[in-house]
Amino acid sequence: MGTVWRARDEVMGREVAVKEPRLPASVEPARRQRAFARMRREATAAARIGHPGVITLHDLVLEDGRPWLVMELVRGGSLEERLADGPIERAEAARIGLGVLEALVAAHGAGVLHRDVKPANVLLGPFGRVVLTDFGIARVEGEQALTDTGAFVGSPEFVAPELALGERPGPGADLWSLGVLLYMATEGASPFRRDHFAATLQAVISAPPRPPERVDDALGDLVLRLLSKRPSARPEPEEIRRVLTREAAGAPGAGGGSGGGAWRRRLR
Repeated sequence: MGTVWRARDEVMGREVAVKEPRLPASVEPARRQRAFARMRREATAAARIGHPGVITLHDLVLEDGRPWLVMELVRGGSLEERLADGPIERAEAARIGLGVLEALVAAHGAGVLHRDVKPANVLLGPFGRVVLTDFGIARVEGEQALTDTGAFVGSPEFVAPELALGERPGPGADLWSLGVLLYMATEGASPFRRDHFAATLQAVISAPPRPPERVDDALGDLVLRLLSKRPSARPEPEEIRRVLTREAAGAPGAGGGSGGGAWRRRLR
């Protein structure tokens, strides 16, 4: 529902990223307003977390009733772009996973469920920085849901079974998505992706993932437990942190480089 542009803040003299809301002209007014409300929610959700692993929102600008998000510019590509060349080394995967975990723990502590954790929403910046972005479908504690009744939200292969079944999610749903992300980073393939949407959701709900082949030890065991169908069977953040910290010990200090990336990036 938006395009991210690279822009310049003329007042502060810095480059920023600006998310422009884009919807087809045919979208009915009520749905358009809900989409704009989700963008405003995205800004407030990220702003209330205040963690270096979460994208920083500088401003929310209303132009002709449309919200534009002004964010920090993370100079580097996404994890999705990184994985286009295949799986990454286990230590680097653990380092990135640890960064995502810490961002999620901070978000959950602030009453925010991300609900769309996936490689495209993880940016790899300079100096080894890992940044979780796009809180567009986040659920914020104490605030009204903004999705259409009966509408599916999220990316099918990264959505936890409880979300796919229409149940109310808890923090474990984001940890499931972290498990899928780690599986893809180490194995180079999705554990649940199928030929079409319905088959992918069915796999998420009922199909066991294929055991990892490249990490068939403690890290692989952690990933499989994160992918447990029952939220209560998934490991707690403390255990995830312990395993990933040990595995990440050999990772390089900076995984994302300092390239500027494309001038604009389609999000949806």
